[in-house]
Amino acid sequence: MESTRNKLIQLLAENKESYISGQMLSDQLHISRSAIWKHMKELERDGYEIEAKSKRGYRIIKSPEKITENTILWGLKTNWLGKKVIHREMTSSTQILAHQAAKQNEGHGTIVVADEQTTGRGRMSRTWHSKKGSGMWLSMILKPELPPYLAPQLTLLTAVALADTISEISNTKPLIKWPNDILFSNQKKCAGILTELQAEQDKIQYVVIGIGLNVNQELSDWPDEIQERATSLSIETNKQWEIQSIMQHFLSEFEQTYDNYMVKGFSEIKKRWEAYGFKLGELITIQNLHETRRAIFSGIAEDGALLIKNEDGSLEKLYSGEIDWFNKGDR
Repeated sequence: MESTRNKLIQLLAENKESYISGQMLSDQLHISRSAIWKHMKELERDGYEIEAKSKRGYRIIKSPEKITENTILWGLKTNWLGKKVIHREMTSSTQILAHQAAKQNEGHGTIVVADEQTTGRGRMSRTWHSKKGSGMWLSMILKPELPPYLAPQLTLLTAVALADTISEISNTKPLIKWPNDILFSNQKKCAGILTELQAEQDKIQYVVIGIGLNVNQELSDWPDEIQERATSLSIETNKQWEIQSIMQHFLSEFEQTYDNYMVKGFSEIKKRWEAYGFKLGELITIQNLHETRRAIFSGIAEDGALLIKNEDGSLEKLYSGEIDWFNKGDR
């Protein structure tokens, strides 16, 4: 049923400027004319306006603005990502729902989308405010043939695809703060990425990558303590955005980036990431249990680690430790 609906949407999208006959749809989908009619009624319940004319066929004359499984598929230009959509108007977290789906053997490329999350979260279990209809709350299930130690590269890859998407649609220049935050030049955060995996010693069973992108919020949508460091696409561009279109653009961008990475490796991702790198070439402060020190952020290593240049000129990889990107200790 799901596959048939997807193919129907694709056929209608390809013929959106003209009518497509019920017989042609029946032949293409290998189902009866009556089944075609039932599918059309399901699409109408989703908010599509469908024009049906005798001897001419069907035509979509208006698509709904709301996000549903069907509207995500309508116009989606991917080969494997997002072909299975799990959509909820409200859920605790798309990340939790995606883990459950992966454990039930949902396939590679399945996406989980919500209009609203009640307990959205980022790294270190930090709260992510996910008001209804205000952002892109999305998790992707991936099953890459990679060793677990390379999983951090997927976070950096996702950040590149998301930064490219924001740059292309909004004509702005976002920045990536290692490893998983998207900022604007005012140093305010508009997106975060959370990568979690289930793995054996030498094999990834599945990866769930969650993306939270603030799209149409105003400052008043966040608590006072967050307003000084949060922003949205709407705030930065002074316009409202269609979340569904942004999601489709991102999924296409991610699929191309991921496919290229699986063939060519991480080198190109590294270059693209560093082109967006926040504080690249500047001093940052590193804190751990034993010391606080300053070093120059020099880029990322092939395994995704943070590269710093110490005072003696030596390069060092960092995998953990608290990084003060804004050198607040100097203020």
